[in-house]
Amino acid sequence: METISWSDFERIEMRVGTIIIVDDFPEARKPAYKIKVDFGAEIGIKQSSAQITDLYSKDDLLNRQIVGVINFPAKQIGPVRSECLITGFYNEDGAVVLAIPERPIGNGAKLG
Repeated sequence: METISWSDFERIEMRVGTIIIVDDFPEARKPAYKIKVDFGAEIGIKQSSAQITDLYSKDDLLNRQIVGVINFPAKQIGPVRSECLITGFYNEDGAVVLAIPERPIGNGAKLG
């Protein structure tokens, strides 16, 4: 494991957002969803793709708050331009468990 400085960590913009749209992503090589997340008035709505189909249905995800990294450069994933990274943890079988706030909080709140 590489050690980073506090200033390295401070450069990562991890913000809370609410999932507002979840669509199937049949063009993806691995099962995934196309997702739009509302990060509040300052940041706005960002889209992403996420390989979280093992544990979450579209209905499970809609209106759920997540933690996203919003300052990575956009990445083209097939027909989707991913503008944020939805964070999570891999469990023993490789499925992703979302990183979510423990209580409701305003969209755009920064992890710190």
